Amino acid sequence: MKLLDLTLPTAAENLALDEALLELVDQADEAADESNFNVLRLWEPTQTMVVVGRASKVAEEVDIAFCESNQIEILRRCSGGASIVTGPGCLMYSVVLSLHRHPELRMIERAHSFVLEMIRSGLVDAGIEVQRQGTSDLTIGDRKFSGNSLRCKRNAILYHGTLLCEMNLEPIFGCLRTAPRQPEYRAQRDHHEFVANLDEGPNRVRSQLIASWSADEPLATWPQAETFKLAKERYSNDSWNFRL
Repeated sequence: MKLLDLTLPTAAENLALDEALLELVDQADEAADESNFNVLRLWEPTQTMVVVGRASKVAEEVDIAFCESNQIEILRRCSGGASIVTGPGCLMYSVVLSLHRHPELRMIERAHSFVLEMIRSGLVDAGIEVQRQGTSDLTIGDRKFSGNSLRCKRNAILYHGTLLCEMNLEPIFGCLRTAPRQPEYRAQRDHHEFVANLDEGPNRVRSQLIASWSADEPLATWPQAETFKLAKERYSNDSWNFRL
């Protein structure tokens, strides 16, 4: 698997890069070498931001006034799921896989199981007791530290999410309203009682993910033109970010 450990300057560019990588793998020739079109991307935000899901209704999931008063950007990603807050100390990961090579991942539950088990088992190997709960959460005990979502195209899947390592959690409590959809294990707990950090440095978690995915070869080139085009035309615009 190829590795792209890259944080771009703006929030819009970082979200755009995930979609650009998905498009790159989706358009790859079926006969191409598998190793060229399976990518692990890692990045860490330099500022706090809210990222809503592709079908999220912003006003229902986000306290817009709080975000505006605290100069916290609200952006929309290309994948599903509910809104999240990320920032410094939260390691973001993206796995882009060819469905030519992994056709079983067209089944959404198989995709959740495959990716989350890779992450969970890698962290367990590092001595961190992690469980998978709900549809796509990773937890320490009954506290969530990782939320995840996916986007599936004809020939490729993007699976990405958050890994709260040492992030300031306070913005979560102000930015997000009560989640509209909750897993049973949450038991109606508010964000204060439900979310937690791993209390592990992002660099240690980063190293473990790289080892787990055998991402031992850097991605030589990444889709710069498509990334900057998407950032300009979509992810920087209210017409996309606040369309629902």
